[in-house]
Amino acid sequence: MKQRTVIVILTLLLLSALLPSGIMAQVDSLGSVDTVFANVTKLGPDSWSVTLSTANDDDIVGVSLPMKIDAGLTRIVADSMKPGEAVANWDFKSFRVDTAIQCFTIGLIANLKPGEKRMLKPGTNTLATVYISSLDKKPIEKLKIDTTTTHPNNSLMMVADPVQGTPPDTVRISPIAGKIYPAFVMKMSTPKEE
Repeated sequence: MKQRTVIVILTLLLLSALLPSGIMAQVDSLGSVDTVFANVTKLGPDSWSVTLSTANDDDIVGVSLPMKIDAGLTRIVADSMKPGEAVANWDFKSFRVDTAIQCFTIGLIANLKPGEKRMLKPGTNTLATVYISSLDKKPIEKLKIDTTTTHPNNSLMMVADPVQGTPPDTVRISPIAGKIYPAFVMKMSTPKEE
């Protein structure tokens, strides 16, 4: 009886250790898991840029990009955002910065009026470039960026167009299936020496 209890307890401990990784897994019920890339580049001693891009295999009509930035003890701010060419004509482009907790959130919506049909086509597309600088003009030695959740409940997500494909292979998807939770990858770029 004691051996059975020990096995049950060990099994429960193992399952509880694996549960958080299963909850946080990337989900794309329409195809392969999409990816959001953050390409971090040093521009000068106290300024960096972060170019956010995506590799997607679905037609995308909305994107939420909440990002945490960290430069160690150096206080920094994401001071401006330039939309990427792929989303430049989208109806809604939001950029919200929270300096206190060192994060920013970008929200992008393709269409706000009925009848419009803008979208992010499958492929690799640049979403935005964010410029980051030191608040005290101190050098930024290293910059890290990671996805986070920002108030009120923004998480890294893309929304697929509810109509996928072209006739006669057109498919209407449900709102739940249209929510895509992509993988996140940070890449460092070294500036070219001149």
